[in-house]
Amino acid sequence: GTDSTEAPAKPKRSFYAARDLYKYRHQYPNFKDIRYQNDLSNLRFYKNKIPFKPDGVYIEEVLNKWKGDYEKLEHNHTYIQWLFPLREQGLNFYAKELTTYEIEEFKKTKEAIRRFLLAYKMMLEFFGIKLIDKTGNVARAVNWQERFQHLNESQHNYLRITRILKSLGELGYESFKSPLVKFILHEALVENTIPNIKQSALEYFVYTIRDRRERRKLLRFAQKHYTPSENFIWGPPRKAQPEGSKAQKPPSPPTAGQQGQTSMHKKPKESKNASSAAQGVSKAAEDKKVASKEAAEETDKPRAEPGSEAAQPGESEQDGAADDSSPRAEQTVTHPKEQKENASPPEKDEAADSRSQDGGSPGDAGAHDAAPLP
Repeated sequence: GTDSTEAPAKPKRSFYAARDLYKYRHQYPNFKDIRYQNDLSNLRFYKNKIPFKPDGVYIEEVLNKWKGDYEKLEHNHTYIQWLFPLREQGLNFYAKELTTYEIEEFKKTKEAIRRFLLAYKMMLEFFGIKLIDKTGNVARAVNWQERFQHLNESQHNYLRITRILKSLGELGYESFKSPLVKFILHEALVENTIPNIKQSALEYFVYTIRDRRERRKLLRFAQKHYTPSENFIWGPPRKAQPEGSKAQKPPSPPTAGQQGQTSMHKKPKESKNASSAAQGVSKAAEDKKVASKEAAEETDKPRAEPGSEAAQPGESEQDGAADDSSPRAEQTVTHPKEQKENASPPEKDEAADSRSQDGGSPGDAGAHDAAPLP
């Protein structure tokens, strides 16, 4: 509900989501491909050479016989990792993570790309959405009312959407993400047709997008339509909150954990807040490595909402520190138990269920239910 008096508790941010999505957007820093380059399971599956395991079904059968079979698409939880592979290991141990070499080969293989786009269309239709052109624009499908109602209630599908968005980015369709995320935000915030998805859309879907300007556009759009507006904790601060706004920010007394966290958020801003950086001297050198790469993003990045107990993507995900170099420190603030509370409600509720059902990888379910990262 959007009751302004006793609106739902103010949303909280998930540090693990921010960390996972930061790593995804930055091509998994410090992560090395484990598999040999000649394995190429995902590409061979998409070339119709091998079936996906454990079901033993080939891609052509999935595209031809599963399309429109919403019961099967809803209740089978092993196909999604094969249709939308990632560079992260999921819980379906039969599915193999992509390698950088395989990604390049995949992009050069026309039949694989053709089938990949058909798989994307099939899943969009399952959600009640249709792809309307070659640039990734989407609209309501004919069956949108029934499917949106289902999507609003079947929240483990939000994990699937995160995986799909990530996979689009890996396999050459980064530009398809923004139109889909914008569409979902519009339906959730303006049309109110999928209200339950809004937290996932803002916490996860938006932050799969690698272009910071695109993310900002989407966050501004969401902020304009979000109710209650004071509960909007993503994106750039209001104009009235420049550098000195930190003192005004806390709506609740900072806890010891929050103080530790605040100092961590400040560290990547060494150039702007030298005094704050002193609080984290021991980690400053480590943080600098990633922070320097992120300098452009940091200068005007969104500020953290103090009331939120987990890292803000506005901060952490653009700060190298919170996501790459200093997760260890912040993990002392946000423990796995807390992180489930911090995850968006859908993901919190679906955590154990969805990971087992959809083989949630750290990018699929991990972003949502904070699976450990590779």
